[in-house]
Amino acid sequence: MHSVPVASRNPESRNGNGSSPTIDTVSLAIIEQLQEDGRRPYAAIGKAVGLSEAAVRQRVQKLLDQGVMQIVAVTDPLTVGLRRQAMVGISVEGDVDPVADALTAMAECEYVVMTAGSFDLMVEIVCEDDDHLLEVINKRIRALPGVRTTESFVYLKLKKQTYMWGTR
Repeated sequence: MHSVPVASRNPESRNGNGSSPTIDTVSLAIIEQLQEDGRRPYAAIGKAVGLSEAAVRQRVQKLLDQGVMQIVAVTDPLTVGLRRQAMVGISVEGDVDPVADALTAMAECEYVVMTAGSFDLMVEIVCEDDDHLLEVINKRIRALPGVRTTESFVYLKLKKQTYMWGTR
């Protein structure tokens, strides 16, 4: 398990309906420092970016408050008993928002994104096992009003997962 800042799922962030805050190069450097180690002391970050500990603390709080980032513990799902992951493409009849909202409320749905293309929604699901995955897809997702079709992409092996894209 490690801690990293990740893009916020806050609806006011750039991924939602709100406006995007402007982030300067110093704040980007702070984010990079936290992405390397989410528990790095503010004093050490300050030395690396040329600010005082207090100034770093203020900037980090502002980034958190604006929904630019979150500092979270990232676990390997296998080590905490979640042995099945899948990406599910979903086609919807009518308005996509109610289906997306219902998926967002499901604990197993870690990532919900509206898309253009073959699917209206892509949803990453993390489950205990195949039976749990089947229950989520068959009994809960396919039962949602408006869901027309689903296509599942079961993960066999995760080769790369990073959260470093936030400062590119």
